[in-house]
Amino acid sequence: MSTVVLSSYNVASFPEGGGHFWVYMQYVHGLRQAGCDVYWLERFRRGKDRARDARAMTTFFERMTRFGLDGKVLLYTQDDAPDGGEPVLEFVGVTVREADAVLARADLLLNFHYAIDPRLLARARRTALVDIDPGLLQFWISTGQLRVPSHDVYLTIGETVGTPAALFPDCGLSWTQFRPPVCLDLWPYSFDPKRETFTTVAGWWSGQWVRGMVDGREIYYENTKRISFLDFVALPERTPQPIELALYLADDDDDDLALLDRHGWSVRRSQDVAGTPEQYRSYVQGSRGEFSCAKPSCMKLQNAWISDRTLCYLASGKPAVVQHTGPSAYLPDGEGLFRFTTVDEAAAALEAVNANYERHCRAARDIAATWFDARLVLEGIMNATLTTPAC
Repeated sequence: MSTVVLSSYNVASFPEGGGHFWVYMQYVHGLRQAGCDVYWLERFRRGKDRARDARAMTTFFERMTRFGLDGKVLLYTQDDAPDGGEPVLEFVGVTVREADAVLARADLLLNFHYAIDPRLLARARRTALVDIDPGLLQFWISTGQLRVPSHDVYLTIGETVGTPAALFPDCGLSWTQFRPPVCLDLWPYSFDPKRETFTTVAGWWSGQWVRGMVDGREIYYENTKRISFLDFVALPERTPQPIELALYLADDDDDDLALLDRHGWSVRRSQDVAGTPEQYRSYVQGSRGEFSCAKPSCMKLQNAWISDRTLCYLASGKPAVVQHTGPSAYLPDGEGLFRFTTVDEAAAALEAVNANYERHCRAARDIAATWFDARLVLEGIMNATLTTPAC
């Protein structure tokens, strides 16, 4: 049995993110299905409210127990050293020596934390970086905005990363493509023609920008779901299909909410309907299907990105109508999954789904089972990472 330490990012400090939790749990469960012994490694990012931090940490450990990871968590904090030396690492509930022992005996450290402390990587036998922001990650590295420590293997969900078709550099690294996973047993087929509303769950943050110099040319644009959804704000006026957005909102989003309301969107707070892993799964499986946009970088970089959230809808037998993010060798378009570029295309896709709803529900599940089965995906990752020569 292989031992794998999975290094996640910002789950423990973000208890309201039920969907964010699932990003990494798909990998954990898939690795366990592939016969691995899995540990969860994460840095707890403290905020200014220590009481909130304490509640978040309690919630995190409770969730780990519910999902079978009791005693398998290496949660740590990282503080500046008083003498200006290396940051101080302290683990919660285990000693540094115990954590080191787990890292030392692990066959693989599977790392999603791009800026992980290199000392943790050095303690592992073999390391693999997992790129779930294809195009953006390479842009950040190439422009010096992110320094990623050296890994043995570099994995990416981007179909074009490291190929001549990519619209961004490969950073001199050898990238291995894989498809993002979804756990079919944890997301069972759930057909109910009485469900009326297409939904999605998304952050509505502003202020996220892509900026940098590439080949002497300045790149600068806002990169948020908010910008993309507002491009399609008129969609509810073009279709009788009810659409609901479960959004992680800020206090200054009132003007946007009023605009969405005027155009016929239904909006709920994601914290209320998808704030825990169980609520998130219930919300997705209680939907008729998914309608969602992608961040502008996906379209500009043509990275053929598909959301881990969309995979949860597909596995549940919920057809997905999502924004087109570039040519794909395997993503279908028009049977269970529809990829749109205009308001007219989005409206037509919703109409097509409803014209033969059960067929598209079964097709959605088939897409998930054929291309994204976590057990098969993670078996492939283990084979690639443990046999590929180090870069």
